[in-house]
Amino acid sequence: MKTTSLIIAIVALTVAACSSLRTDHPIAPVADYERLLVGNLEAGYIGNDNCMAKCHSHDRIRRDFSLSVHGEQLSSETGLPLVNCESCHGAGSLAVEHAAEQKSCDASTFLQLKEFPAQVQSLICLKCHSASSTPNLQFWNASTHAGSDVSCFDCHQLHKGPQQKVDRKDMDELCYACHQDIRSEFAQFSHHPVPEGKMVCTDCHNPHGSASDHLLKGTTVKETCTRCHMEYQGPYVYEHADVTEDCTNCHRSHGSPNDPLLITAQPFLCLQCHAGHQSNVVPATTDPQGNGSFKGAFYTRCTDCHSQIHGTDVPSSKGRGTFLAR
Repeated sequence: MKTTSLIIAIVALTVAACSSLRTDHPIAPVADYERLLVGNLEAGYIGNDNCMAKCHSHDRIRRDFSLSVHGEQLSSETGLPLVNCESCHGAGSLAVEHAAEQKSCDASTFLQLKEFPAQVQSLICLKCHSASSTPNLQFWNASTHAGSDVSCFDCHQLHKGPQQKVDRKDMDELCYACHQDIRSEFAQFSHHPVPEGKMVCTDCHNPHGSASDHLLKGTTVKETCTRCHMEYQGPYVYEHADVTEDCTNCHRSHGSPNDPLLITAQPFLCLQCHAGHQSNVVPATTDPQGNGSFKGAFYTRCTDCHSQIHGTDVPSSKGRGTFLAR
């Protein structure tokens, strides 16, 4: 009886824990989010010049915003006169109504952007940056980030001048703020040269969404990898089936204690699929030279003989190209 009660209690706690993952910020219909962006109907639009003159005449926001992509679009030459402060913050007449007497603007009359759910914050940006006008965002709504309460504001600092678009040198630290486990992978012996500054996360991943798993830029893992590793693209006359299917069958993506980014050191990685050594009908767990020595097997890499492990168009020296040997 006690065991049954304990099991029921554990199940109840598990259900409660799982159900709380989304109850704090459930995803509502887009129409509900749009209502939050209507703002105060009693306020009127006053234009960007009034916002700057009455509220931001001498602060850094005025300076930084003027240097930003959005700030540059405020000039009449761009043909985008509606892209201004009130495009995001809402009508500002009530905010400046008593600014002269109070020596400050009433920011409480604006849209309280920081209090909105992530989906609402992003919706403000998506009013202009739609999938049709910004092809890079066509997968955003179905992306891992959008479904994990990540908003545009979490990565893009709208009042930081040119830094609205994340700089390559700052990109990795921005990603590590959430992906601490990936930072630790790059600290391993064998890793892609991200810590050295030769690569960044967005060389492989599209943070705005992708048709592939893990936000990959390519449609498959292999397509993503061969954007840089073109020598392994193939097709080959003699192919290694597992390599053709997916690079991550043998390699880790970010870092590994085994060079070059192998999941497991040789020969143990190969032994996961290849149970026998065909050259002399000796089990693969013994010396490939046929001496029956376990030490000889473990200190010999399969690629010492099978060097074309990714595939080749040239038959091996034994005349059997399927062995991917020299």
